Amino acid sequence: MNPYHIFKFVPLSVLQMLARFVAWVILRMPNASIMRTVRINIALVFPLLSAAKKQALTKDIIYHQCLTSIESIKTWAMPPEWSIAQIRDVHNQDILLDGLANPNGMLAIVPHLGTWEMMNAWLNQFGSPTIMYKPVKGDTTNEFVLQGRSRLNATLVPTDGSGVKAVFKTLKQGGFSIVLPDHVPDPSGGVVVPFFGVETLTSTLASKLASKTKCALVGLSCIRRDDGRGFDIYCYKLDDPALYDRNAETAAHALNLAMQHMIEDKCSHYMWGYRRFKHIPVLDNPYIADKASLEAFIHKNHTSSTSGIKNTESIN
Repeated sequence: MNPYHIFKFVPLSVLQMLARFVAWVILRMPNASIMRTVRINIALVFPLLSAAKKQALTKDIIYHQCLTSIESIKTWAMPPEWSIAQIRDVHNQDILLDGLANPNGMLAIVPHLGTWEMMNAWLNQFGSPTIMYKPVKGDTTNEFVLQGRSRLNATLVPTDGSGVKAVFKTLKQGGFSIVLPDHVPDPSGGVVVPFFGVETLTSTLASKLASKTKCALVGLSCIRRDDGRGFDIYCYKLDDPALYDRNAETAAHALNLAMQHMIEDKCSHYMWGYRRFKHIPVLDNPYIADKASLEAFIHKNHTSSTSGIKNTESIN
C-alpha cells in the first residue's frame, strides 16, 4: 500500500493542526527557502507595505500554504464524494453554469489560489473535463497523486503538444477543461507581460485556446472558510474582449489582470511560496539575485509601474 494512504484514516481537523504546527516551525526559520521566496514575492508586488504588514502577511501566507498542502494530500487519499461534502457555499454559481452551457466549450481558469485540488472533485460533477497532468517528483508521490486524480470523472492528458490538442478538441466539441495559468512556462510557451505590476514570463496556453475556440472563460477558486467549517467556491466571469485577442501579449496581460482581481480579495490564500517571478528580463531570477540588485529593481519598478497592488489598505 502506498504510504500516503495513511492520510485516509487521519481526520482533516488533526491534519490541519499538524499543518499549523509545521507553519509555526517554518516561521521560526527565517532562512528557510519558502520564507525567502514569500518575502521576495511580497517585496516585488507590495513594495509600499510597512514592515509590520509584510510580516503579518508572510505569517498568514505560510499558514495557508501549509494548510493547502495537507488538505490536498487528504483530498487525493479520499473518494471524490468526501471532497464534495467539504464544500459549503458556491458564490455566483450561475456564472459557471452559463459557461458550461456555452456551445464553444468552457475553460476554467484556476490560479494557485486556495485548495484547488478539493474543488476538482466538485467541478467534475458537471461533466468529464480534459485536464493536463504533469507527473510530480518521486514515483511513490506521483503514483499517489495520479491515483487520486484518476478517481475523478476526468480525462488526464500529458502537458505536451498531444495534451494541448486533446484540450482543444474537447473545447471544440463543447466540453470543458481546467487550466492553472499562473505557472512559469518554458520560454517558448510564454511572453513577458506584467503580473501584479512585475514584467515576467507568462504562459500563453489559456489565451491561445480562448482565441482559437472562443470558449467561455470562468475563474474559479476554493477558499477555506474563516469559521473552519469547510470551503467556499467563488466563480468569476472573465469576459474582457482582450482575453480573446490574437496578440499573445495583449491576451496574456488581460488574463494576468483577471487573475490579479481574483487574488486581491483572498491575498493570503495565494501560493506566494511559488517562484512565479523567476524570469524577469531586466533582473533575471530575483530569488538568487544579490540584495542590492533586488532592492534597486523594486524601487525602480514600483515608481514606474501603474499596475499591481500599491494600496496597502487593500491587503487583508
